[in-house]
Parts: sequence; C-alpha cells; structure tokens
Amino acid sequence: MAVPVEEAIAALSTFSLEDDQPEVQGPAVWVSSDRGATTSPIEYSDVAAYRLSLSEDTKALNQLLPDSMKHSQAELYLETYQVLDLEMSRLREIQRWQASAASKLAADMQRFSRPERRINGPTVTHLWSMLKLLDVLVQLDHLKNAKASIPNDFSWYKRTFTQVSVQWQDTDSMREELDDLQIFLSTRWAILLNLHVEMFRVNKYPEIYKLLFLQIKIFRNLVDSVEDILQALIVFTVESLELDFALLFPDRHVLLRVLPVLVVLATTSEKDTEALYKRVKINRLIGIFKSDPVIPAFPDLHLSPAAIMKELSSYFPKFVSQARLLALPAPHELQPREAQEYPFIALLNHISAIRAEHDDFTVRFASSINQVVRYNYSAEERRALVELVGYVKSIGSMMQRCDTLVADALWETIHAEVQDFVQNTLATMLRTTFRRKKDLSRILSDMRTLSADWMANTSKQENDLPSLQQEGEESKGSYLYPRPAAPTAAQVHCLQFLIYEVVSGGNLRKPGGLFSNTGSDIPAEDLKQLETFFYKLGFFLHVLDYSVTIATLTDLGFLWFREFYLETSRVIQFPIECSLPWMLVDYVLESQNAGLFESVVMPFDIYNDASQQALTVLKQRFLYDEIEAELLGRSIDLRCLISQRMNKAFRENLEFLFDRFESQDICAIVELENLVNILKHAHKLLSEDLTIDSFSLIFSEMQENISLVSYSSRLAYQIWTEMQNDFLPNFILCNTTQRFVRSPKSSSARVQKPSMPYAKPNFYCGNQDLNSAHQSFTRLHNGFFGMPHMFSIVRLLGTRSLPWLIRALLDHISNKISSLEAMITGLQEALPKSIGLLPFDGGVTGCMRHIKEKLNWTSKAELKQEVLQGIKEIGSTLYWMGLLDIVLREVDTTRFMQLAPWLGFIPNADGQILLSQGEGESPVVNLMKSTTTAIVSNPNCSNPTSFYTMSKQAEAADLLYKANMNTGSVLEYALAFTSAALDKYCSKWSATPKTGFIDITTSKDFYRIFSGLQIVSDVQLQEHLEESVQGVPNSREMLGDSVAWGSCTLIYLLGQQLHFELFDFSYQVLNAAEVEVTELTLMHKNVQGIQGWEPLIEAMKKARRLNNHVFSMLKARCPLEDKVACAIKQSGTPLHRIKFENTVSAFETLPQKST
Repeated sequence: MAVPVEEAIAALSTFSLEDDQPEVQGPAVWVSSDRGATTSPIEYSDVAAYRLSLSEDTKALNQLLPDSMKHSQAELYLETYQVLDLEMSRLREIQRWQASAASKLAADMQRFSRPERRINGPTVTHLWSMLKLLDVLVQLDHLKNAKASIPNDFSWYKRTFTQVSVQWQDTDSMREELDDLQIFLSTRWAILLNLHVEMFRVNKYPEIYKLLFLQIKIFRNLVDSVEDILQALIVFTVESLELDFALLFPDRHVLLRVLPVLVVLATTSEKDTEALYKRVKINRLIGIFKSDPVIPAFPDLHLSPAAIMKELSSYFPKFVSQARLLALPAPHELQPREAQEYPFIALLNHISAIRAEHDDFTVRFASSINQVVRYNYSAEERRALVELVGYVKSIGSMMQRCDTLVADALWETIHAEVQDFVQNTLATMLRTTFRRKKDLSRILSDMRTLSADWMANTSKQENDLPSLQQEGEESKGSYLYPRPAAPTAAQVHCLQFLIYEVVSGGNLRKPGGLFSNTGSDIPAEDLKQLETFFYKLGFFLHVLDYSVTIATLTDLGFLWFREFYLETSRVIQFPIECSLPWMLVDYVLESQNAGLFESVVMPFDIYNDASQQALTVLKQRFLYDEIEAELLGRSIDLRCLISQRMNKAFRENLEFLFDRFESQDICAIVELENLVNILKHAHKLLSEDLTIDSFSLIFSEMQENISLVSYSSRLAYQIWTEMQNDFLPNFILCNTTQRFVRSPKSSSARVQKPSMPYAKPNFYCGNQDLNSAHQSFTRLHNGFFGMPHMFSIVRLLGTRSLPWLIRALLDHISNKISSLEAMITGLQEALPKSIGLLPFDGGVTGCMRHIKEKLNWTSKAELKQEVLQGIKEIGSTLYWMGLLDIVLREVDTTRFMQLAPWLGFIPNADGQILLSQGEGESPVVNLMKSTTTAIVSNPNCSNPTSFYTMSKQAEAADLLYKANMNTGSVLEYALAFTSAALDKYCSKWSATPKTGFIDITTSKDFYRIFSGLQIVSDVQLQEHLEESVQGVPNSREMLGDSVAWGSCTLIYLLGQQLHFELFDFSYQVLNAAEVEVTELTLMHKNVQGIQGWEPLIEAMKKARRLNNHVFSMLKARCPLEDKVACAIKQSGTPLHRIKFENTVSAFETLPQKST
C-alpha cells in the first residue's frame, strides 16, 4: 500500500519555490520538539540515558583515573574505586530498571490473558507499547553483550573493592549485590532470559488464583494465552513490515529488532510452533530476514536477526528444532553466490563483516578506524551519499518552509477522508451489514459519535449544493463540505481501537491476519474498507504532526555516532578526516564537480542532527560537547581547508600544463604561457579572499627549481631537449620573415613523445566555449617559431634558468664544430688537386660544365649532407641567439626606463649609461636618507632603528641594481664563444699559404669547402628544375637559410670572408653571367645564351644577398680587430664589452677576468 517512488517524485515536482535557487543547507533545528499524543502511552524517561550508559567506552574512565606516580598504593586503590563505583552504580541502576521493565511488560501481556479481564485487547496502541518496550530491552541486552569494556571495568572494580573493603565492616550485602551484578554482566542475553521467566511466572498471581487455576486446570490455558499474545505481536509485526504503509524508519527498525526475539519466545513447544506457522507462514519470516540481514541497534552498532536466533537457540532448547530459521546465514557467512539472493547486501559492504562475537570484530578492526570508515567508501559511494544527503535535506527544508502553505490543504484532506468514512461509509454499513448485530452496531455508532462533524454537511448554502434528486437512490449520502478542522490524535487512536474491536472481537486466536476474513462474519468488501481506513489513520497521525515527522525523516545524526569504533580502536577521539560528514565535504571539494558544489554545506547538517539527538533524545551534555568539539573545537577552518585544496589544484593544473607542453613541440610555448597567465590571473583573484601560496613559489616548485644552487629547471630542460632533438635538426629558417618552420622532410627521426594528457575544461580556460576560442588563437602560433615564442621563453624561464639554456646551446655549437672536423677533412680529401678560376670565355654554360668536370663529390653525398646539416644547426643556433638578443634588449630597455629615475641614470648619445648626479648618491638613497633624518629628528619618533635599517637597505638596493644595469648582447657573446671554439681548427680550416701569397688553385680552406658545397647544391637545383620533379623538396627547401648563417659565421670568424667573396664558385658564375649579358647587349644580340639558367642565376643572387647581409651583421656585432663580446654573469646579467682570450672550451675559461 506504499506510494510508488515515481508518484512521490512527481508529486514533489509540483511544488514551486519562491526562486529557482537550490537549497544549500538543511532545515533548521529546534531547541526542543516533542511528539505529544503520537508517542507510546508507556514512557520511560531514563531509557535513553541507560542506553547511552552502555554505549559509552572507557575513554572517560582513563581520563578520570588517578596518576599512579603521585599516590601511595592505598590511596591509589581508594581513588580508583571511587571513580569506578560511580560507573558501577549506573550499571546497578540499569540492572534494577530492566528487572522492573521486564516485570511491567510481562504484566501487560498477562493482563490480557487473565480470565477476569473486562476489556478486549490488546489494541494497536497496546501492541506498539509492548513492542517498543521489548525493543528497548533488546537494545540494552545487545549493547551489554557487545561492549567488551564492561566486564573488564567490572573486573577492575572488583579487584579494587577487595583491596579497599578490608577495613570496612558488614560488607556481606555489598558482596552479594556485587555477585548479582557480576552474574548480570557476564551472562549473555540476561535481560531477555529474565523477561522470559517473568512472562511465564505463576507466582505473580495471588494465592487464591493459584488454587483456582489448579482446581479448574486452566494454568495451561493461561500459558497458551501468553503465547497467543506473542503470536498476535508477530502477526502485527509481519503485516506492518510487509504492508510498509505509514511506517517511519525508526518504527520499522523497532519491528525488525523485536521480530527474531518474538519468534524465539513464541516457539517454546511444538504445539505453539505449529499454531504460529498456521497464522504466519515461515516463508514470510524468512523473506523479511533476508530483505534486512543487518539492522541498526544503535547509531554505530548493528545486529543480525540470523545471528540473534542462532545465539538464543542455546538458551531456548525448543528453538533448536527450527532448522530453516537457524540455517539463515549471518552477513559474514554469506557466499558470493548466496549474497545475490539478498537485495540490500550491496549497501552493507562498508560495514565489513559483521561478527557475532565482539572479540572477533575487535581483533579485525582494532588496528585502524580507517578500515571501518575512511577507506571503505569508494568515490561512487561518496558521491551517492552526498547526493542523497543533499536531496533529503533540501526536500526537508523546502517542505518545512511550505508548512503554512500546505497546512489547510492537509487538514481539509484529512477532515474529508474521516468525515466521508464515518458519515457515509459507516452509515451504509449500519443500514446493511451490521443492522442486526447490536454489539458491532454499537461500536460503529460510537465511532460516528466520536468523530463525526455534523456541521460539515450544513456549512454550504442549499442553493450551492448539487441537486441530489437527479442522482438516484444509490447516491443518497450526505454532501460534505471540507473544513480545515482535522481530528485530534486522541480521536485517531480511538478510531483505530474501535476498528480493531470490530474486526478482532477480542479474539487473540483469530486465524490469519488482523483483517483476514477467515472465521469472520463481516463481508469481504466491508472488511477491505475498514482495513484501508485503519491504515490511513496511522498515516494521518504522521501528517498531523507535520513538522516533527519531517524532522524525523530528515534526521541523519546517526551517521556521526561511532563510540563503538572508538572503543575497538582504543583511542580517545578520531581525527576529523575520519568523520563521515567531513569525508563527504572533502570529496565535494576534491571532486571539482560543479553539480555537487550546491551540496557542499549539506553534510554539516549531520552534526546538527547529532547535536539535537544528544540534547533532546539522549539528554547527555557531554555527548553534545564531543560533537561541538569535533565541529568547532578542532582546527576546522573552512577557509584554510579550501586554501589547501586550491594550492593542490594549482599545482595539479601546472603539472598538467607542463605535461601537455612536453607532449608537443617547442612551438607550443606560446600556448603554455597563455594558459599559465590565465592560471596566474585566477590565482590573483582567489588570493584576495584566500591565503594561497605565492604563484612564483608554486611555479618554481613545479619547475623543480627551488634550490638556491639550481640554475636549471624542468621547463628549461624540456626546451633544450626539444631544440636538440627536434627544433635544430628539423626546423628551417626563413630569413625574410624571421621565423623557423618545420622542414618538409625531416633530416632525423623524431623522438617519441608522451601522449597528450587529458584534463577537465577547468584546467584550460574554464569551459568548452572559452577553450574553443583559446584553441583558435593557439593555432595561429603552432606552425612556426618566431618572436612571440622567444618572448614566451624569456618570460617563462626568467633570469635564473635562461643563462643555463644559453650555455647549453653554446656547448651544442662547440660539439657541432668538433663533429664537423672529421667530415670537413673528408671533403678536403675529395677536392681536386687543382681547380682555378672558372673560364669566362664559355659563359655560364662553360662555367657549369667546368664545375661538373672538376668538382665531383658523388661518392661523398652522405658526407656532404651531414656537413650541411651540421652547418645548418650552427646557423640556426646563432640566429636563435639573435632573436633572443632582440627580446632581451627590449626587456632591458623597459627595465632601464623603470629603474633609471630612481638610480639617477641617463643614456648618452652613443647609448652608454651615465649618472645624472656624477659620482654622488642616487635619488632613491637621497630620498630615504632625508626621510630618515627628518623622522629621527622628531622627538616623538619611538623607533629610529627601523628607519636607519630602511636607509641601509636602500643603499644595498642601489648597489645591486647599478651592478646589473650594464646591458650586453647575448649574440655577441655567442659569436665570441664560437670564435674561441674555432681556434683549435684554424690550422686545418684556414692554413697559411707556403708562398705567402693567396693560394687560388690548391686551397682547401673552409671557405673553399663551403663554396663547393654551395655550387653543387646549385647544380642539383638546376637538375631538379630541368626534370620538373613535383612534390620532392630540394636541398635549399630542406635546409633553409640557416646554412648561410652558419657557414658565413664560420668563414667570417676564420678570417676568410675576402677569400670567399673573391673565389666562391657561385660568385664567379654570377660574374660570368654579368659579363656575358653585357657582351650580348653591346653586340645588340638577343640574350639567348643564358636562357635556361635563369632560375639558377636567381638562386645564386639570392644566396649572395643573404651572405652579404650576414657578413654585414657580423662586422657590426663582432669586429675582428679586437674580438670583444659580452660576457654573462652567473646570475644571468650580461656584462658590456669584456675582452677575453680565445680558448678551446669557453665553458671553462669564458670569461676569465675583466680587463
């Protein structure tokens, strides 16, 4: 009869909030809330305290016990006894209370089994009262069994009592009481065993009743009557659980806890067992036990019905015959295949294996609470819990805010339902079914008299009432006008009692269920109407108590209680990380799921619920103090915790950006800088409200550049690796655009890179749209390397790692020059012994024919390509240094403009830096000194030392910045370094002529080698054009303009520029072409002789223009007369114009000293 989940959700969807904002916190908590008339009429105000007393562990005792180092032995025993006696007195109180409670419950059961009883019963209210009291006894008994600390504390107490009672008198009564308490604590299920004895005790009756029972032999009938009551309780429990109508989860747990105990108590004989199974089939019991294999006995303690029945079977021998019930496995005994038959077993994985014995559980989990709570929830389970808590709390808050809106509608609905039943349905029954049954008719009339609102059918004017004359005889029921006047809880209880009287007639042995038509003379249709209205009345009780019902349904305080695990772990308190509410909040913060951020505060309502339960239900201040200490007394600074996670998120984001860059080529450096800037801006905005690590610290940490003696970094090493393995071998230079582009044909195999990492959109720009726009911008810089990329490298590496990269590139130049030595020697050997100037009489054609005949390097094709590749890499490196020099000069200029006014610097006409105040102090020093003097001279200055310190710091800053203001040229430094590296090979690549004159025909200097390489490349270009090969790149397209930069630099630094310009084969061909064109023009002839060589001539002219450009730059930046260049300090600061000697290894000797 429960409402389907789909219909409930559909009904909730019809509610409209005042706005569309989601609920971010649960419903408010009242200082006090009582259920009033809906609670059981049997109240025991001390039950909660008794239950909590058994749930407490020994941590409080450990704090209260005296220090053994500060007391004598006698005083130690006495003070220990006093502390323990306070706890033992509470256990004695529990022992006395359970005895009185068992006696009261047994008396209630026997009251309905006495032959002189005057009322029928028990009613539904009586049944619930007995079930709830029995549930309290079961919980206390289970807690007593589960708490291993109780027998240990008692043994400790008994030893201290033995020591301190030696000097006492008349301790026999105390020892007897102590023995009784020991028996009570050491006997498992002592409370239930005592209840069983009380239920079947004959001595409770007066002597006259004993004699009467013996004479008429009805004692057995009395016992049968007690069994009948137990069977009635079982039938009521089973039907309530199966129908699950208007049953809140606390009531459902009550029924689930008492059902196995009732079954054991009701099967004390074969006759009683047979009678029970006639009314309740055993399969129904097994189905209930399988559907709920684990039941909460206390917020942090659970019990298993199967385990209870197996353990109680040793105390109730007759129950041993119930093989099917005893065959039910406990949760820890389930096999994987059998577990599939239990529908909710998957929800119990986090509880681990529930042990029947407390000791087994302790041995397994005493080592670490993390195994119980912290690490037993997967990410999916935590997300589900967060969503469930958020759903429950947000719905509860919404319904509580709507209570005044729905109150009238609810009361009108209940009023209409009740009045329709008592005025129409009961009237029909009185006229038909119960007309001749005076006793039942009297009860139905009492129901109408009790709850009928006769004014409800007269509140509307007659002209507004529908015409009843047109409706026939079957619809003569009075028309009801609903009013917001719901029945009271007492009226509802009385209606339930009267319906129960009508249906049962006081017969405890009625076959079937409560509303079964077996043995009943009430028609099935009327019985069904009575049943429907009976269960609706139970639902009405919860609706009438609207606010308290919502508070009960949304109470999640049980998720906090874990005293049982504290005892098993032998700790005073758990860290905040082990608290389930905080675990859920922590998951929301770490998951970065935007859909869960709305619920980030919801789990904290678990603390509110637990506090409310501690104050109003358990009525224990110390427990509330523990909850308050965990929530507020710990270092739970939400701002600090969010800051910690943001620090972690920033580091993870930078790690991702570096991984992404490492999976791409060097052209992605612009994308890296843009994403880092976006992250830096986000860091700046968050730093306004959160205390986050500085971005420079995070960036240095992720670059592995924290050490003060480390000048390298992860990013610098990656850039160098990319340049060495991919950029220098496979990129070619376009001197016109000042860009490097990838060669159409790679000269070396590309190094395998890691795959592109995946990350959520928030690791890029925030969302998909912004990411798409950013990718469109990034693609503009991915196809080349130029000035934007160099600016990005300078800004990302900074002055700390950039010198390391420069030194690595210079070392690469030195290594390349060393590797070229053997290859240049091989080409020198392949040169003809004599090759002079090209003959001009044959024109361009004759020159080219002569070159092909004399200069044949066919056998050296691979060696020739390796030499060109090496020269290309040297040229690319030097040009890269030139781009870096341009960027650094711009950066230094900006820096100079910012610092010059403070340091008193001005540039002169030739670009040198002068002091505006001569040799005097800088403006910043004068400003700080004058300020310090003025303040210190004031008699009200309380701390002049700090101002003197600031003045000294200004002087130190002045010296520091002045020492670093002399800017220099990285390109000049690289050229000087290259010149020093070439000194070793000058004797081989630039030999002095033996005759003292220029050697034209037999020279094998480097310029001659490159001249041959250049003309051979031109010949191959001409052949390539003649063959019209499409799609195949030529040597110039594969090498680009870097070859010219590398070769011209080597020729210039070797002092061979003039020789190259005079005797280069390409230059001679161009001269011959010019002469030939001039002669043909003077002879007024058509220039047909050089037709076919135009592409070659244009390529040679372009190469000559490029060579002249390189030579002019070299003359300006590296004059050969003094060989001066710019050195670089360890700090990365260039020094202007430092002279040094050329040596083999510039890393070791450059610069040596200033001169």
